[in-house]
Amino acid sequence: MAVLETFALEGRKVLVTGGAAGYGTCISQGLAEAGATTIIASRSEEKRRKVVDSLKAAGYDAHSYYLDQGDEESINKLHEQLTERFGPLDILVNNAVLRPMKGYRGPLDQWRESLEVNATGMFHLTRLFAEDMIKQNKGSIINISSIYGMVGPSFSQYEGMGPAWLDQPPDYYFHKAGMINLTRFLAAELGKHNIRVNTISPGGLMSDQSEPFLSRYGKNTFLGRMANPDDIKGAIVFLASDASAYVTGINLPVDAGFTAH
Repeated sequence: MAVLETFALEGRKVLVTGGAAGYGTCISQGLAEAGATTIIASRSEEKRRKVVDSLKAAGYDAHSYYLDQGDEESINKLHEQLTERFGPLDILVNNAVLRPMKGYRGPLDQWRESLEVNATGMFHLTRLFAEDMIKQNKGSIINISSIYGMVGPSFSQYEGMGPAWLDQPPDYYFHKAGMINLTRFLAAELGKHNIRVNTISPGGLMSDQSEPFLSRYGKNTFLGRMANPDDIKGAIVFLASDASAYVTGINLPVDAGFTAH
């Protein structure tokens, strides 16, 4: 097979949780552009519909489903709906994340809420869809972590932006780091079934950040900038496709060298 053909995703069915905001939108676009039937699941119907309508207007095969990853029944219902309509999926992208804690001294209830979505719900959903992949003896699972699963907060980046920015939420760092090592566990557990499990750890995505922040952040990267929406597409298609058929258990930073210092 010619090398460019190994990146094609025609005939593949992929679920992207949290696929209608931030990096999730970019991921959904990249997978659809590579030819996959792209299923976006999240809580916000308005955001999902906007992304799905945009993909359909461009001629891609995209679908919208409700998912509350903190609700076990919602996860079970989504699995039933997708299995009935699409059969076993080929690719799962775990991108959904809840960030209820706003700082180190946030209430413990916020920590517990975060665990329910980002740890318990994510694991339950992954195990459900992995069981289908086991039956077909193939699959690719991609977990979306963060550079903040690899390094601690750089408080100097947020100087002058107010106290809220200087009080970073510890739950996010905890879950994103745990996701990286869960990837290694799942890669070992599922490899015998020809299921690959990998992580992408993106850096910051350009949005409406202030100029002082952009300047400080850029100085912490080798390329001098934050990510644009296209920067994650190649990585996600690579790990979803046969181009990475011999790649499993890795964590791929997509961060302009932020974590390579």
